[in-house]
Amino acid sequence: MAAAPVRTRITEMLGIEKPVIQAAMGWIARAPLSSAFSNAGGMGIIETSSGELDAIREEILKMKDLTDKPFGVNVAQAFVRDPNIVDFIIDQGIKFVTTSAGDPMKYTSMLKEAGLTVFHVVPSLQGALRAIEAGVDGLIVEGGEGGGFKNPKDVASMVLVPLVCEHVNVPVVAAGGITDGRSMAAAFALGAEGILMGTRILSSEESPVHQNWKDAIFAADATDTVFLNRSGPGPALRALRTERTERILKEGVDNIFGEFAGTQKVYFGGDLEAGIALTGQVAGRITEAKPVAQILDETIAEYHKVVSGLPK
Repeated sequence: MAAAPVRTRITEMLGIEKPVIQAAMGWIARAPLSSAFSNAGGMGIIETSSGELDAIREEILKMKDLTDKPFGVNVAQAFVRDPNIVDFIIDQGIKFVTTSAGDPMKYTSMLKEAGLTVFHVVPSLQGALRAIEAGVDGLIVEGGEGGGFKNPKDVASMVLVPLVCEHVNVPVVAAGGITDGRSMAAAFALGAEGILMGTRILSSEESPVHQNWKDAIFAADATDTVFLNRSGPGPALRALRTERTERILKEGVDNIFGEFAGTQKVYFGGDLEAGIALTGQVAGRITEAKPVAQILDETIAEYHKVVSGLPK
């Protein structure tokens, strides 16, 4: 028997069944994975941070064949190579965009004028207020536990999510450290109306990454990620603990982006020492691959169980 739905402003605004958004992981968040997420009732997201817009155009076409459910596109502003990225997204008929890794003032008004719904990813209260000023429809509030590129002055979700929720009226999606119904219930208690999943979906059955990366996640403790490049230059990030990332942690690097030259070998070749495997702390709670639909169904069912079992 399917769990009762969870209705929030997020589900109503985005037209989705479950208030769960998929992280926009570069090269990974493409049609096979993202359509599975949308078909499971969440909001699948296609990445653009790879910069491969010709390939992304094909992935969007594939999405339209693989799902009739809503999906969106992410614009990671720090990685935009095409100045016409907004026109590109509008031309593809996209209705929902998440923007990240940059100033929300840059693209929000253009996207909104074209009738799109825009959520911006923020790592701080100051970032959230800036995004509200820019006119976003919602916020993805990202704690420092999450994998990927981060604010060097990281704040944990337990502090950041309620802080932002106390100061804004738009719906908030919590990101960082969320992998199941228990963590979803915690996020909702903090004021969120939706959640974003990254590492949990990275390690799903439909994820295209090499089994070596998934196995490393399943074997990881909660302390088996590292926070790199806190002092720059370039962005900070959270990644899987390997010999390479341990060295970077201790010695630093002149150019963190240079460490991503072997990304394809890491992601799809399974050589975790060839580059950096972006992974969240929640790897310490993930022990096996599951189909995306099962992950989302179990998340909603457990959410209801946890909430109903709280002390009265």
